[in-house]
Amino acid sequence: MNIFGKKIVLRAIEEDDLPLLHKWSNDPSIQSMLGGWHFPVGMQDQRKWFSSLSFSSDNQRFAIQAPDLGLIGTANLVSIDWQNRTAFHGMLIGDKDLRGTGYALDTLMTLMRYAFEEVGLNRLDGDMIEYNIPSLKFYLEKGGWCREGVKEGWYYRKGRRWDKVIVGITASDYFEHAKKTGYWDA
Repeated sequence: MNIFGKKIVLRAIEEDDLPLLHKWSNDPSIQSMLGGWHFPVGMQDQRKWFSSLSFSSDNQRFAIQAPDLGLIGTANLVSIDWQNRTAFHGMLIGDKDLRGTGYALDTLMTLMRYAFEEVGLNRLDGDMIEYNIPSLKFYLEKGGWCREGVKEGWYYRKGRRWDKVIVGITASDYFEHAKKTGYWDA
């Protein structure tokens, strides 16, 4: 099943995507903006990661496909808690020239619509390293998310400690945001 937005399609990650995903996973400019510890990733590990993906998992990862450009990034709903109807969300747009062109916003709105209207989740959580100002501004200003807290000194990057900024959105906040912005209006 594909999930359609206005500009993108969220689809399953396919084996043909691995070379580009491998390139992004080894790009220091991308990885420095993401949480978690990153080491160089070999193609063998990329294939192992791909083999571990399952539609029955509580960790769902999607390829972001732009009909005119092909694969442009990935998005996810992970650590899905079916009892409490929550999940953690992350997104990556691989080509820096595509950032700020509306693909990320369409991806986020499409993923939220799917999570809240189709899957029945009630809340999405996320976090960002404090110097990732573009992502923070995007989620808080364009995406309708709220800043919910800070974990001081969580990350060690660039020879110093950085805060982890906690963000989130509820289903009701999403519906209000979609209505206020008219995003899904014809």
